[in-house]
Amino acid sequence: MKTRTNCSPQEEETRPSRCPDNSAFKQQKLPAWKPRLTLASVLSSFFLIGAFCLTVGICLILSANSVREIQIDYTDECSDCSKLRENSSNWNKECHCSINFTLKEDMLGDVFMYYGLQNFYQNHRRYVISRSDAQLLGRKVNIQKSYCAPFTTYRNGTPMAPCGAIANSMFNVPLLKTGNAWWTDKNVKFRNPKSYNLSSAFAGKYGTARPPYWWKPVYLLDEDDERNNGYVNDDLIIWMRVSAFATFRNLYRRVSRIRQFAKGLPAGNYTFHISYNFPVTKFRGRKRVILSTVVWSGGRNPFLGIAYVVTGAAATLTGFIITAIHLKLRVKKTYFQKQ
Repeated sequence: MKTRTNCSPQEEETRPSRCPDNSAFKQQKLPAWKPRLTLASVLSSFFLIGAFCLTVGICLILSANSVREIQIDYTDECSDCSKLRENSSNWNKECHCSINFTLKEDMLGDVFMYYGLQNFYQNHRRYVISRSDAQLLGRKVNIQKSYCAPFTTYRNGTPMAPCGAIANSMFNVPLLKTGNAWWTDKNVKFRNPKSYNLSSAFAGKYGTARPPYWWKPVYLLDEDDERNNGYVNDDLIIWMRVSAFATFRNLYRRVSRIRQFAKGLPAGNYTFHISYNFPVTKFRGRKRVILSTVVWSGGRNPFLGIAYVVTGAAATLTGFIITAIHLKLRVKKTYFQKQ
């Protein structure tokens, strides 16, 4: 069955509305490139892609394995603090615990400190939406109409700042405090209320109070640096970007490379002094601190390298299978021609 693309003059007179315009586009006369796939081009493509992916994957895996990393789990050592903080009425009672560890080898270069959580589902729907973006932009809003419930106001009607479950569960564990958050978050998504000082903005104009699991208000998160205080605090900004998985890590600090730490973190005995705020024992969660170096490809995460190796191996294997099929068919063709 043939398809007609042009209309005769008689058809144009009787059915002008059903006839396409006499143009190269509508008459399908545009120039086109129709590649002819040959055996050589197909096989070379598969083998080149395979070689490239295998090379990149092996480099990424070797690079990730060269990262120095140490993880310190302090969930059990700080269990007493966790039990104390489970009662929100103990918000004004500080609880501290200490974790000792030994670094057997030097960690040369830039050393980053992460905090890690396990079995903490930040991707839960109600947790993800439990925030007020308008409030985090420094605007005066009625948080009762937001998704922050039940972390909106206290019984006396005082609104929480910042409100919501995300802010209430913020991690706290000092190192370089700034330069860790994304530029867009720091300069676009978060703003402090306009006032001559933060204490009057939060405590006076808005009459707000800290979330239940915080032991100090938002305008005192960093008393040493006004530019890193309130809603634009790096720790708060990083925590408010929720993770997609139940086990995750967030960047918390960077080791300042001065004096004896100029080359990195030297080997020796260290102690973490932790101010414990948010309990995780009720949902069988775990907390840990990670010290890690980085390389050109990032931290210790071999997933991307493994993905490249698998892709490269699959492309190379496909190339060999196509070659074997071609040789087998060619032998059969030669045999029948001789017959």
